[in-house]
Amino acid sequence: MLTVAVYMALLGCLQAQEPQRHVSIILLGATGDLAKKYLWQGLFQLYLDEAGKGHSFSFHGAALTATKQGQEFMDKFLESLSCPKDVAPGRCAELKEQFQQRSQYRQLKTSEDYLALSKAIEALAQQEGLQEAGRVFYFSVPPFAYADIARNINSSCRPGPGAWLRVVLEKPFGHDHLSAQQLATELGSFFQEEEMYRVDHYLGKQVVAQILPFRDQNRKALDGLWNRHHVERVEIVMKETVDAEGRTSFYEEYGVIRDVLQNHLTEILTLVAMELPHNVSSSEAVLQHKLQAFQALRGLRKGSAVVGQYQAYSEQVRRELHKPPSFHSLTPTFAGILVHMDNLRWEGVPFILMSGKALDERLGYVRILFKNQACCAQSEKHRAADQSQCLPQQVLFYIGHGELGSPAVLVSRNLFRPSLPSQSWQELEDQPGLRLFGHPLSSYYAYRPVREQDAYSILISHIFHGRKDYFITTENLLASWAFWTPLLDSLAHEVPRVYPGGAANGHLLDFEFSGSQLAFSQQQLEHLVPGPGSAPMPSDFQVLRAMYRESPLVSAWPEELISKLASDIEATAVQAVRRFGQFHLALSGGSSPIVLFQQLAMGHYGFPWAHTHLWLVDERCVPPWDPDSNFQGLQTHLLQHVRVPYYNVHPMPVHLHQRLCAEEDQGAQAYAEEISALVTNSSFDLVLLGMGTDGHTASLFPQSPTGLDGEQLVVLTKSPSKPHHRMSLSLPLINRAKKVAVLVMGRLKREITMLVSRVGREPKKWPISGILPASGQLVWYMDYEAFLG
Repeated sequence: MLTVAVYMALLGCLQAQEPQRHVSIILLGATGDLAKKYLWQGLFQLYLDEAGKGHSFSFHGAALTATKQGQEFMDKFLESLSCPKDVAPGRCAELKEQFQQRSQYRQLKTSEDYLALSKAIEALAQQEGLQEAGRVFYFSVPPFAYADIARNINSSCRPGPGAWLRVVLEKPFGHDHLSAQQLATELGSFFQEEEMYRVDHYLGKQVVAQILPFRDQNRKALDGLWNRHHVERVEIVMKETVDAEGRTSFYEEYGVIRDVLQNHLTEILTLVAMELPHNVSSSEAVLQHKLQAFQALRGLRKGSAVVGQYQAYSEQVRRELHKPPSFHSLTPTFAGILVHMDNLRWEGVPFILMSGKALDERLGYVRILFKNQACCAQSEKHRAADQSQCLPQQVLFYIGHGELGSPAVLVSRNLFRPSLPSQSWQELEDQPGLRLFGHPLSSYYAYRPVREQDAYSILISHIFHGRKDYFITTENLLASWAFWTPLLDSLAHEVPRVYPGGAANGHLLDFEFSGSQLAFSQQQLEHLVPGPGSAPMPSDFQVLRAMYRESPLVSAWPEELISKLASDIEATAVQAVRRFGQFHLALSGGSSPIVLFQQLAMGHYGFPWAHTHLWLVDERCVPPWDPDSNFQGLQTHLLQHVRVPYYNVHPMPVHLHQRLCAEEDQGAQAYAEEISALVTNSSFDLVLLGMGTDGHTASLFPQSPTGLDGEQLVVLTKSPSKPHHRMSLSLPLINRAKKVAVLVMGRLKREITMLVSRVGREPKKWPISGILPASGQLVWYMDYEAFLG
């Protein structure tokens, strides 16, 4: 007993001698709007929560503003800080005074300024006998200022050995995938990944932050329900009543998809859809599972979206940005997006993302609506009002505002009784007359936070504690932009539906989906944007039929073209199966066929897949699981959605004996033998090809004689671009086909399209010019941009 007492006394002495750890927080842009509204209050809350728990703090407001004026601005902000309701007024005044004493303003412009700041922090720690724990730099500045600030911090203001650095960055993080990559590379030259904290303030909202813990605490109830067999759809919605007035310079550059959907709503989607880690407290596990969710998102197409613009927007832009009277903006202020995930859990489940300005209410929510197979014999008036199995079954993460007015988690009473942490969440009292999604509040188990907290206060606390899972990593950021950029590019010239704003919108913005297509429910009878100068719509054109290189040509807008090609392939398949009992289809890889694969998978339920053999026209010499693999693309976008017998799928054998396309493995000969054995006369029923900007087709390239003539059916070739080594059907084999379809899409193909139209049969210069089936048919499918420019 005496030994224990002596040990505890010694331990107490040692702890008393250990210096207190000091944290410096530097708020860059300290006099700006975001700092005024949220950040100073968040920093004060951090001080209230953490002071006296082993750390001391100093707060440095910084900006380009001169020191005297900046300090005056900052003093006003600090004077308006508030304490939680449970803090007595006297104690609050005392804490505010302490915080103000620990906060000072300084002008930061030059590297000398940053060096002076670093020395001041070190001097303070030395003077007060403190050990520096780390420094937080919060970038509340426009992204164009990031590089200079990052360079100065890295060269002049890093903490010494043993102390950490955390750099906090506010969106926007780029405008598209390329700009996000450039910004990430630039920042990555100054900071390590673990030092960067990219803020999406929605991840700090209490209900959003509760999604993963809710799923974890209710695993037993949700394990059997949270999947495609039971979930009918998921809605992720953020509506605003305000418009973009005063912010049109920002909004013209970004629009609603970049402003809200690419970040806030996509982050929420990953929290709902990701596989749940065994340990949701592990930042690494959560971030890894989020990345896997990003990778499972099916690529978006133009038909996946509807866009609108409130009527006054173009006039606001003309006024604020000094545009001419004829200017009409195409920037969407409303968007509805249909998202699907290509994995076993969520296959076929629609995720609907919607956001807009000048709408009828301010509201944010996530709604998981479950399928209901119940059939009630009892009439509605005799059913138990709250417990009937015939009522809708749903889980609602109510982010805030709306009729309820506060954040809440709600679960239908006929689903299960949820478990939430009692110290931070409490049951909502019933509010007679209040209805949510058509049903009284009493039909839900409803919970609200015991104490409502601002999102920035929560996130600043997570920054201090190093919780990276509440922030956006570089990898996840780029995955998100890779998902959204193709859709944004396809919508760049789309004329948005004009809506009046507010309650007057009526049903004008209602939309519905079928398969992977989204469309407004009501046809707009008149265009409020004048016709002259507005972009033509696909419906303004019919499919154009003509001749190209003495063969039939089909030309249309991309959607109509893909629809026509898919229908033609299905008709050819049905005819082949009717005549011969099977259909042999050889498909090219690359990006152009992806939308075709999706169309065949989601819109052609009469396709005779059970009698179809699928072959590859060419393949990159990479493992079959590699993202560059043509077979991987075929698997992702087609095979996992249709019922083709596995023995009817014939990937190219590029990966044999743990080697890639080794001559001695004779993979090309093996594929040729398989074709000869299964395909009558080695004549495919249909071969789908593309055309490269250099005139190559399949993996047959200019100035390379391999595969252009001779007896070989399958050859190994070399591409000028990576991965260089390929396997390809030869030109003679392709020309044995009963039908060859060549799909050419995009403005980048216009030049080669014009060139090939004028040349003769010169496959050594332009391999595509050698395509001419000996006894079959060649049909060209070109969109208007490739054909007309």
